[in-house]
Amino acid sequence: MTLDRSVLLFAGVMVLLSMALTLWVSPLFMWFTVFIGANLIQSSFTGFCPAAAVFRALGVKKGCAFE
Repeated sequence: MTLDRSVLLFAGVMVLLSMALTLWVSPLFMWFTVFIGANLIQSSFTGFCPAAAVFRALGVKKGCAFE
């Protein structure tokens, strides 16, 4: 799996997890979803993604988006 797909998978899992936590634990977990969305927006403008940096440090091979 490439870095690009790893980041997309991670973002999708985090959104679903935050929505499940919002539904079953507390409505305040909606702020977790807001944080994920804001991070996706800022990384689209700046090209910096903290998750990509972590995956890169773990040795996931680069894809075409995060070079």
